[in-house]
Amino acid sequence: MKIPEQAIKFYVAPNGNDKWSGLLPKPNPKHNDGPFATIYRARDAIRELKRQGKFPQNGVIIEVRAGVYELSTPIELTAEDSGLKDAPVVYRARKGETVRLLAGKRVTNWQKVIDQSVLSRLDENVRDKVWQANLKALGVADFGSPAGGGLELFFNGEPMKIARYPNEGFMRIVDVVEYDGHQIHGIKGSKVGRFYYDGDRPRRWLDEREAWLHGYWFWDWSDQRHKLKSIDPEKRILEVEPPYHYYGYRKGQWFYAYNILAELDSPKEWYLDRQTGTIYFYPPTDIAKGEAIVSILPTLLTMHDVSYVRWEGFIMEGTRDTVVEISGGTNVCIAGCVIKNSGGWAVVVEGGKNHSIVSCDIYGLGEGGISLNGGDRKTLTPSNHLAENNHIHHYSRWHRMYRPAIALNGVGNKARHNLIHDAPHQAIAFSGNEHLIEFNIIERVCLESNDAGAIYSGRDWTWRGTTIRFNLFRDITGFESRGCMGVYLDDMLCGTIVFGNIFERVTNAAFIGGGRNNIVENNIFVDCVPAVHVDARAMGWASYHVDTTMKERLMAVPYKQLPWSERYPQLVNILEDEPAAPKGNIIRRNICVGGRWMSIEEKAKPYVLIENNLVDAEPQVLFLDASKGNYQLRPNSPAFKIGFKPIPLEQIGLYRDRWRTKVKLKPSRP
Repeated sequence: MKIPEQAIKFYVAPNGNDKWSGLLPKPNPKHNDGPFATIYRARDAIRELKRQGKFPQNGVIIEVRAGVYELSTPIELTAEDSGLKDAPVVYRARKGETVRLLAGKRVTNWQKVIDQSVLSRLDENVRDKVWQANLKALGVADFGSPAGGGLELFFNGEPMKIARYPNEGFMRIVDVVEYDGHQIHGIKGSKVGRFYYDGDRPRRWLDEREAWLHGYWFWDWSDQRHKLKSIDPEKRILEVEPPYHYYGYRKGQWFYAYNILAELDSPKEWYLDRQTGTIYFYPPTDIAKGEAIVSILPTLLTMHDVSYVRWEGFIMEGTRDTVVEISGGTNVCIAGCVIKNSGGWAVVVEGGKNHSIVSCDIYGLGEGGISLNGGDRKTLTPSNHLAENNHIHHYSRWHRMYRPAIALNGVGNKARHNLIHDAPHQAIAFSGNEHLIEFNIIERVCLESNDAGAIYSGRDWTWRGTTIRFNLFRDITGFESRGCMGVYLDDMLCGTIVFGNIFERVTNAAFIGGGRNNIVENNIFVDCVPAVHVDARAMGWASYHVDTTMKERLMAVPYKQLPWSERYPQLVNILEDEPAAPKGNIIRRNICVGGRWMSIEEKAKPYVLIENNLVDAEPQVLFLDASKGNYQLRPNSPAFKIGFKPIPLEQIGLYRDRWRTKVKLKPSRP
C-alpha cells in the first residue's frame, strides 16, 4: 500500500475540538479552528467527503498528535471507510510522538485500606502496603468473570497479577478422592473434581466469596479454570464446581488458587470485590507516581469489509478481549504499533485478502498474538495474509494453551521475520494448506506444557503444502525441562517441508507423529534430544482415528478433483494405500551435533527414507564459531560433501530497521 505524498490531511489532538475543521495541526490564534478531538470525528469527516463526492484522488491521512485517548466505544470502520488502491486512508501517529489509544480507564482515586474487616484478612506484614479504589465511583460497574474476559489491572504498562497462591509455581494434587474407573492410555484418575492437597494454606480461604483454581488436571497441555466449591480443612480436600474437566483429574498434576483477598501478599497482586466494586492493590512502586489502568472495552478497533486502510505507529491497549478485529475486505495494514495489555488476542483476521500486521511490538496478552484466517480450501485459493517483523512475547496470560503468538489457518498465509519468546505454550500453529513460516526466531516457549510444539499442527491428511524454513529454535525443553517439540507434526499430519532450520537445545526437535510425505532436510540440530523423531502411531494406539477423524476430514475436501488431485496426487488413492502407514517421509542432508540423532519406531522404519545425514561431526570442523551461535559453514566443511546448502543466517529474525524506513516504504503485499 503506497502512501501518496499529496493526500489530504486531517489532524486529531488532545486540545482539539470535534466542531472544528480538523485541517490544522494545532488550534489557531483565535481558537475557533484546529484539529479534531477524536478519531471518531476524523473517520466521520472522511465519510462526509465521500458523500459529497470529494474523496481526494491521493487518499486521506489522519495524523494524531501525542496524548492519551481514552475511548468511550470501540473505533468501528466499515466498507464506507475504505480507501482505494492508489488512494488509501492512513491513520497514523505523528512521527516522533507517543499516541496511546486506551480502551480502559485510568484509576486515580486510590487510598490506603483502613477497613479492619479487610485488614484482618491480609497478612500483617502487608497491611500498610495495600491500597484500594472504588471503581463504581469511576463509572465502572461491569466487572466480568474471574474465569477470564473480565476486568484486569495494569500498572506502569504491565499486567498485574490477581492475588494467588502460591505466588509463583503450583500446588500438586496429592491424590484424587474417588477412583471411579476413569483412565486414559492406562493412566488412572477420576472424572470428579475432588482431590487431596498438602499443607494447611487453604484454611485461609474459607471466608472467600469467589475463590478459583486454575490447573492442568490430567494432561500437561489441557488446562481449565474452576470456581472453588468447597474446602474440607480437616481431610484436606478441595472440590471444584462443575462442569468438570473433560479429561478428568489425576494424582501429581498441578494447579494454583487465585482471586483470593487473603492471598494479596506480594507486590503486583490485586483483588476485586465484585459486590462493592472495590479493587485492592499492592503496588510494586509508589502508586502516586505510577499509572493504574483497568480494562473496560471488549475491543479497540474493528474493521469489517474495509479495504486499503493503514494504522501506523499507535499504542493500543486496555481491552478485555481482542484489540483489533479485521473481517473481510482487502489490503488493511497494521504497522509499527505497540499492541499490549489485553485480555484477548492482539489482532484477529477473518477472511478477506492481503491483510498484513508488520513491525508491531505485541505483548501482555490474555490470549494469542496474531490470528490469520483466510483463503478458500475447496479451490486452494490463498488469502495472502501476512505477519512480518513483529516482536511477540509474554502472551497467553489467561488462556494458557493453544493460543499461539501467530496462528495461520485456511490457505496461503505467511509468518516471517518475527521474534517470539516467553510463553506457556505454542509459538506458531497452523491448519489448512500452503502456508509459509520463515526467518523467525523462536525461543523459551512451551514453558508450562509438555507434549507441545513450538510450531504445531496435526490430525489431518489434507493439511498439506506448508513450508517451515530458515527459522531459529532455541531453548525449548518443556515444563520443568521434561521435554516438548520444536516442529510438532502431530497425529498423522502430512506434506510439510521442514528445511534449513536451526534447532539449538530443543527436545524432539523435528517430530513426525505418524504422518506421510513430510520432508526434514538441510537442518542443523545442536544438542537436541533427539534431533528427529518418527513414529507409526496410526498403526498402533492411534489407529482408531484412521476410519473416523482422518477419513471424515478427507471427505470434507474435493481431494479427487482439480486442483487438489494435481497439487496433492498422494491423496487421491490414500484410502487404498495403507492409510495408517507413515509412507513417503524423507530425512536427508541434515547436520546433528551433540545430543542424540534419531528416535524412530520399528514399524515406521520401512516407510522412511533416511540418507546423507552428517551426525556427530566436530563443530569446530563444521562451523565458523558454534560456541557463539554462529553456524555458518566453514569453506572446507564436510557438510558440503553431503550436499548441504548454506542457511541464510543473516536474514533470520527482525529487520534492523523496524518500520519507519523499511516497512513504510515497502508496499503492503505478501
